[in-house]
Formats: sequence, C-alpha cells, structure tokens
Amino acid sequence: MDIRVSGHQVETGEALQIHANERLTAIIEKYFNRAISSQVTFGRAPAGAFRCDIVMHAMQNLVLKGTGIAHDAHVALDQAAEKIDKQLRRYKRRLTDRSEQAAHAMAMADGSIVEEAAYTIFEEAPSEQEEDIDTDAPVVIAETRVDIPEATVSDAVMMLDLRNTTALFFKNAGTGRHNMVYRRGDGSIGWVEPA
Repeated sequence: MDIRVSGHQVETGEALQIHANERLTAIIEKYFNRAISSQVTFGRAPAGAFRCDIVMHAMQNLVLKGTGIAHDAHVALDQAAEKIDKQLRRYKRRLTDRSEQAAHAMAMADGSIVEEAAYTIFEEAPSEQEEDIDTDAPVVIAETRVDIPEATVSDAVMMLDLRNTTALFFKNAGTGRHNMVYRRGDGSIGWVEPA
C-alpha cells in the first residue's frame, strides 16, 4: 500500500512516518490483503494540539476518513487510525451479514426454510420547532468533482458511514434514479428519492 505522510506547518520526522506506516499496514492486513493508498496529514489544532487526518482508499469505491486531535502527534495518529479500524470492522461485519442473508434467502427459495414475516411499527419522532433561518446565501468554500456511485439504499447508508460524511448522493441500483441519504440531527438516516 502506498502511504504518504505530510505535514502542514508541522515537521514529520522519521519516527512519526514509521509509526504511521506500521499502524496503517497493520490495520489493512487485519481486514484485507492490500489497500490502494493512504494519505496521512498532520497539522496544528487550537491550543497547541496536533491534528491528524487520514484518507484511505481501501479498495475501488471505498474511501475511509478518520481524524484525531491530541497534544502529541503520535496520539492524534492513533486516534485517527482507530476510527479507520472501526469503519473497516463495521464494513467487514456488514459484508459477512450480507453473505449470511444471501445464503438464508437461497435456503428459503429452495423451500428448506419456511419463515413467517414479522411487522415492526416505528414511532414517529417528535417534531422540533423550526429555528430562524438566515436568508443570506452561504459562501461556497470548495467545489469538487466526485464519482456518483451506483448502489442500493442499504449500500449507500454503509458508504455514508464508511466515508464519515453527513450526506451521500448516489444512483439507486433498483430504480436507476438519483437519490440521496443523509444523517439527520437526531442521528437517524434520511433518504431522499425524487417523485
């Protein structure tokens, strides 16, 4: 795996670069045979602390992000790497669960397993009072070009978690239309599908 360590107004010594290489290599070897690349960036945070941002391209269309802030650069790296490790662990668990669900569905199609459906009714979340909205348009800070993945809604939610973002725009594999999933203020996931 190609691991690049850089610093913004921070000197990255040889010990820090070796620590980053060893930590990320150990994480990848734990879950995959290899990954594409990783970018580790150190910078200054408020109150004299260090900030470490890791962007890892684990495989095609799988980008993981982790951030750590601490008064020691090594500790900040460990915090960010732990977030990457947690995301990969969740991803691997979801892949395992999905393969188990597919095997279960095949067994049900054979007729070897007969299961009754259960219904779950979720309570509607209490509505929050609307806050005053500022009518001034926000400043556009950055514009980037990204590939829009084609995925099912459940895969899009998984990508939302793995990319550690608040929203994901994707092409729905079932309908062929563009959809969006986003993390709501109460922690639940919202799904927008055009009419």
